[in-house]
Amino acid sequence: MTNKTVLITGGTGLIGKHLCRALLDKGYRIHLLSRQFKPSTDERLKTFVWNVEKGQIDEECIAGVETVIHLAGEGIVNKRWTEKRKQDIINSRTNSIRLIYDLIKKQASPTVKHIISAAAIGFYADRGEELMTESSPAGTGFLAESCIAWEQTVDEGKELGLRIVKFRTGIVLDTAGGALAEIARPVKFGLGAALGSGNQWVSWIHWKDVVKMYEFALENEKLEGIYNMVGPHPATNLELTKAIAKQFNKPLWLPAVPGFVLKLAMGEMSAAVLGSTKTSAQKIMDAGFTFDFPELEPTLKDLYA
Repeated sequence: MTNKTVLITGGTGLIGKHLCRALLDKGYRIHLLSRQFKPSTDERLKTFVWNVEKGQIDEECIAGVETVIHLAGEGIVNKRWTEKRKQDIINSRTNSIRLIYDLIKKQASPTVKHIISAAAIGFYADRGEELMTESSPAGTGFLAESCIAWEQTVDEGKELGLRIVKFRTGIVLDTAGGALAEIARPVKFGLGAALGSGNQWVSWIHWKDVVKMYEFALENEKLEGIYNMVGPHPATNLELTKAIAKQFNKPLWLPAVPGFVLKLAMGEMSAAVLGSTKTSAQKIMDAGFTFDFPELEPTLKDLYA
């Protein structure tokens, strides 16, 4: 057990909620940054208010904090990508961490030593059958551009002597929301179908392994740099859809949804579901991390248990 204090941005999101519970169970104290003040009955959990758009932040949020876990950011596929929406997606990730860096610079005796930040495998963009490692170059298009800006801003913390860990996260499987809930909804009614060719690679990870990996970075101060936050066995879109259908004992009889239909419906945002990103988990495993859910079928069984 520990009594260290961790500041979490984006702590009210899907991953943030799971992570807060797990860290409280381990004895950490949590400072949450939120748009609204939410009183807590747990004295180990305190909420501090910020407004990234207005550049406002409660300066007390980093008092006694040793590690910042940066999860904040607008949802990638929540709304259609207008030029304004794309800028909002980038700003929500970059301006937020800059607010925290500006606070650290103001401290006479800074306590923050570590930044553990979310990033995304969107950095690689659509790469077909190629296996992406952390040393692979960035792809092209908005997803890659936004990820590059995000990572570069997080890296500004190196000038403050901070240990930086960035997790390029894949598709997090969680029945409470995100991609899995969207894919499973039509499947439950026997209306599931692959998207596009169905051959595009989906680099997935169980939310429990996501939380475990953040804990791993928190507790292993030698860990530094970029790591892919994906399971060791990516699946194609068709394989994933079939595996979900199997959990519900539902047939997959509909033809795949053509790519052009998705492009018409989603516009540029269709890149998020039609792109193929086959991503390696070898680097984090070499660092000593072990997955509790390396295989797809046991992962889905656990999620739908």
